[in-house]
Amino acid sequence: MVSSRKKCDLLVIADGKLLACIEFKSQIGPSFGNNFNNRAEEAIGNATDLWAAYREGAFKPSQRPWLGYFMLLEECPASTKPVRSWEPYFRVFPEFQGASYVQKYQLLLTKLMREHLYDATCFILSDRDGGKSGVFRESDPELSYQSFIHSLIGRVVALYKMK
Repeated sequence: MVSSRKKCDLLVIADGKLLACIEFKSQIGPSFGNNFNNRAEEAIGNATDLWAAYREGAFKPSQRPWLGYFMLLEECPASTKPVRSWEPYFRVFPEFQGASYVQKYQLLLTKLMREHLYDATCFILSDRDGGKSGVFRESDPELSYQSFIHSLIGRVVALYKMK
């Protein structure tokens, strides 16, 4: 069932047509474990819901919109240190064993793009002091701000020219 109550954080609409939708998320400590799991479930669920709404014609007469996910994570010892995996029943995939939350978010956002749930994802890191003045770091070129914006602009221009 498609929810009509979900709202994207930023919509790009031109002439009544949905061109793009962006989800913005952030996480600061101290509970990185629970919050990571919640963010992962939310990201997958929101994308699945949007694509179900698109499939059912909720955005007519729009072409397939561009969907992006932008994540800011606090860079601190709790987010950068390796995390022990709990494996009571099944083995955790090797790439997640001993991974920090920075690495887990990188894996999540990369997989969200490669599975085509999102057209682009962006992952930036900042400590509490630097974040207040706009200082951030990118941990993976594939998840960079520049890649995200170029993908967004390219799609929006292409969709807008199709009108």
